Amino acid sequence: MEFFAQKSELLDELNLLQGAVEKKSTVPILSNYLVESADCGLRITATDLELGARSSCTAKVKTPGRAAVPARRLVEIIRSLPDGEIRFKLLENHWVQVTCHRSSFKLASMATENFPALPEVPKTAVTLPGDVLAGLIDRTSFAVSQDENRFCLNGVLLILKPESVSMVATDGHRLPLAERRQAVAGVNSELQMLIPTKALGELRRLLGESGEEAKVDISKDDRHLFFSVGGRLLISGQLTGQFPNYAAVLPRENDKVVELDSELVTAAIRRVALLADERSHALQLQLEQGRLEISSSRGEYGEANETVDIAHAGTALRIGFNYHYLLDFFGAVGKNRMVRMQFKDEQSAVEFFPVDQETYLYRYVVMPLRV
Repeated sequence: MEFFAQKSELLDELNLLQGAVEKKSTVPILSNYLVESADCGLRITATDLELGARSSCTAKVKTPGRAAVPARRLVEIIRSLPDGEIRFKLLENHWVQVTCHRSSFKLASMATENFPALPEVPKTAVTLPGDVLAGLIDRTSFAVSQDENRFCLNGVLLILKPESVSMVATDGHRLPLAERRQAVAGVNSELQMLIPTKALGELRRLLGESGEEAKVDISKDDRHLFFSVGGRLLISGQLTGQFPNYAAVLPRENDKVVELDSELVTAAIRRVALLADERSHALQLQLEQGRLEISSSRGEYGEANETVDIAHAGTALRIGFNYHYLLDFFGAVGKNRMVRMQFKDEQSAVEFFPVDQETYLYRYVVMPLRV
């Protein structure tokens, strides 16, 4: 095997695949990239058996071949080299030589026969705009459960309907639901896919690198989910188990409403949270006529409060929240947006959603804390 590739192009693809490389050394071959050169160019594959990724890169191929090269060392070497053309050559006994200008490295690779084969990609089930899928991920992924014992919550549920695409996540304390109204070709009835959190992060990175006009081909078999964007492929195992009935969680009796300026409230929460309890992360929101007071309870480091003017003429209410849950939502909504807070009482689930919902229908349900 011998080929020549540009540093910038090669490094982009290697960086994109790093999330699928096994970080532990229990199965040594999984810590490698499978690098394959052919007349059509270069193909690079990584897998940790839970996640698989494949990409391609332009290359001048002198001799076709394949090698399993240590991923971390290869990225460090390529990153250290000056811009320009890099030469790769497979030597005897699985050694790989990497040269650029006056620099030369020899890496010990492994036999490629031991590298696991990725599953075959089935026929595309649906094609979505990349920016739509990225928008759904940004509005929901922060609420994925980190509790490994609740494995059916360790991901997001993608819901495809003929007229819409939606995504929902929950950790048992909060639930964001985002929907984009648009025709979805190839879907005649509701189709659901439970995407694991690790795959979700890598998919978002892939979408970010692919540009706003990118299209995502999505398919599945009995065990895997497949996401193809251009010449790049991401494969993930499917989560087993039943995602909760999220529709049953959505409040139906919240009859009290107040509107909040996302930028003003976010800034106030961040300041007051500096003295919040480090275990509960609790803040109190006191709603009164024309004002919202945000405060932290007196704790080890002291206490804080701040008042924000609001248009509220309803009943006074004192309610507690984990401030991280509020900041996650306001961060997803963005600056200079008005947010509607809809509630029933101090103990019932509260719903937040942007007042102006043109592109996405977005709602966020969060359980209050006892204060």
